[in-house]
Parts: sequence; C-alpha cells; structure tokens
Amino acid sequence: MANKLLNQLKKTKARQSDLAALSLADRNRILVNLSGLLKKRSREIFQANAADLKNLKRFKMRDRLALNKKRLNGMIGGLVKLSKLSDPINRNLESKKLKNGLSLSKVSVPLGVVGVIYESRPNVTVDLAGLAIKSGNALVLKGGSEAYNSNKVLVNLIHQALKSSRLSTDLVYLINPKEIWQKTLLSAHGLVDVLIPRGSEGLIKWVRENSRLPIIETGAGVCHILVDNNVNIKKTTDIIINAKVQRPDVCNALDTLVIHKQCLRDVLLDAAKQLARHNVEIFADAESHAVLKNIYPNKLLYKAKQSDFGKEFLSLKMAVKTVANFEEGLEFIKTHTSGHSESILSNYNYHIEQFLKEVDAAAVYANASTRFTDGEEFGMGAEVGISTQKLHARGPMGLEALTSYKWVASGNWLIRK
Repeated sequence: MANKLLNQLKKTKARQSDLAALSLADRNRILVNLSGLLKKRSREIFQANAADLKNLKRFKMRDRLALNKKRLNGMIGGLVKLSKLSDPINRNLESKKLKNGLSLSKVSVPLGVVGVIYESRPNVTVDLAGLAIKSGNALVLKGGSEAYNSNKVLVNLIHQALKSSRLSTDLVYLINPKEIWQKTLLSAHGLVDVLIPRGSEGLIKWVRENSRLPIIETGAGVCHILVDNNVNIKKTTDIIINAKVQRPDVCNALDTLVIHKQCLRDVLLDAAKQLARHNVEIFADAESHAVLKNIYPNKLLYKAKQSDFGKEFLSLKMAVKTVANFEEGLEFIKTHTSGHSESILSNYNYHIEQFLKEVDAAAVYANASTRFTDGEEFGMGAEVGISTQKLHARGPMGLEALTSYKWVASGNWLIRK
C-alpha cells in the first residue's frame, strides 16, 4: 500500500508542470467543463452522498457531510466564479534592472503539489480542485472515510474534466482512507510541496506534530463578539443571532459573547427569545447567569466554567462573559483568541480603531458578523481553508495562497565581478 501511494505521488509530481504550462483560457475551460459535469451528473452525486449519510454514525457531522441542491449549486457557481478571476500565476510582481545590467522579474508560480487532509465536507473536494487547477497545482486529497463515496464520484468527474483537455488524471489523486497512507504522505519530501490540514483541532495538531513537510494550518476558530456599552440593541441582536445560529458547526460561528456590563441586561433580554427558539445552550458567567436565570429555559442554561472560555463549540452552544469596560473586554479577547475571527460592536470610533489594531487574528471586524470569514464572501470564488498562522498565508486562502514566486533574470552574457 505504501509503495502504491509513493508511486502515485511520483506520477502526480511529474504531471504538475503539464497543468502549469496551460494557458489561462485552457485552465478556465476545465473549470467550466467541470461545472457542467456537476450539473449533468447531480443524481449520481446525491446517490453517493445518500450512501455516506446512511453509513454515518456521528449525527453531529451530518450537516457537514450532506449535499443538497443548494450546496451543489454553490459548488457549480464557485467554479464559474473562479473561471472569471484573473490569472494567479505568470504575473509579473516586480521588475527592475540592476546597475550591472541584469534584468530581474519576480513572477508568480504554482506551489507545485498540494496535499490536503480534511474531514466531512465533500463540497471541499470540488473547491480544492477548482483552486488547484486555476493556479496550476497538482492535488493530493485525503478526505474523511465518512465522505468517501461522495468524494469518489466528485473526483471521477474532475478526472473527466481533465481528460477533456487531454491532461492526466494523476493531477488530482484521492487517497482511499482504508489505505495505510499516513507515513508516506506526511514524509513525501520532494513529491508534495505543502500539506494543509483542514478540520478539527485534533486533526490539525496531529498533522503538525507528525508531518515532515511544510504545512499551512487552518486552525480552530474560537470566535468572539465584544459588545460595547453604546450599541443599538436590535442591530446587536441581529448580528449575535446570525453569528451563532446560521451555521453553528463552522469555524467562523460565534463561540463567546463578551458584553459590557452597562448593556448586559438589555442585550440578553432582547437576544434571549431568539437564542432559545434555536435551542442555543448558554454557558454564562455569574453576572449574565443572574440575568438569564429568570428568562431563559433552565434546560439550556448552565453556569460557565473556566474551560468554557476559549473553546470552539461547533454547535448550538455559546459562552457569555461580562466585562466592566472596553479595556477588560479587549484584554479578554486578546487572551482567548485562536487567531481566527473576532468582532466588536460599538459606536465609539476610538474603541473600534484600538480593537482592529490590537486584536491579533486573521480577520477582525467592526459592527459585522464573524460569519463573513469565507473565501467566497471575500470575493475569492472558493477557499482552501482559513489559515490562522502568519507565514505565507493568513485568513481565507484563495488562489494567491496556492502560489509562490521565482526570480527570472536575463543579461547580455553577464558575469559577476
């Protein structure tokens, strides 16, 4: 099994330059062809996904795994959007001529072979393939076993789109999760140029600790909203509800609501009915619990423990922290942030400016929901994931995150003196 995967990685590496050499029009044509295949073969996709859902043992993952018409249309639309974006490779990033006569250009190029280890979401398979094809990268995919039937069908369609442009199917390879792949993939130096773990904190930690390859971390999203003391209560509630309940199982959903004590009662009184309607479990500190105990369902209300703060819930759960002033709230978020997405709701410009400047996260917001941290929302067409590290890429990783650069130099038969 290990030799099989090693031989496959060699084939994938060898073919990557074929894709990178294609014109922008040819790469876009593959994306458009793939979008058409997804639409034409939707019944086959849904049947495979239904088989995965039937075999699923963890109910919590069901929403992540499920494909429906809306999500399929999103995948199709994402490919079309990608096809209309400018070319991320072969761009002249910088040019200069040195005193010695040497002409230099800094040109964007693909990373090479990108490996991604991810869980549950089969729509990610298409997003990754679209981004890789557009940016001239080959792709090695290790999806979760729970989504293998869905991923097989999708990768088969990706292969058909590649073959329609006379390209090798080795350019996109899906690892069978039953194979013994771990050691081979994580140590494939010279064959895989970068490895990207996308999923739970446990998965990311395991890859970080075991990989011998460069990795880009898409870390846990512990997201906070700081409510200042001069807000519009109705607008504040709207943002809280959106950030918590729209997609509670995603990394940009609200985890801890941090509220200035002067508006604590007004905010909680206004938001409580809607939160209860969505069965949101609240882990409240002493002051917020005192407000909620008489207005919130007992079965959904708990006294917060210290471990409830700085925690990514990925479900209809959230913590509430009361602070005496803006400065305390800012310090709390700076201490507990995972570096993903953080937001302040305020009408004080100097508080907003300080928050945006001092909070060290991939995305910081003023008077907006954390749910906007997403490649498509940021105009990238799709995303590889949300990077919470600082080297190479940060935040939603679109096409540019899958590129590097090289220096191209030319001279008139020059030698260095």
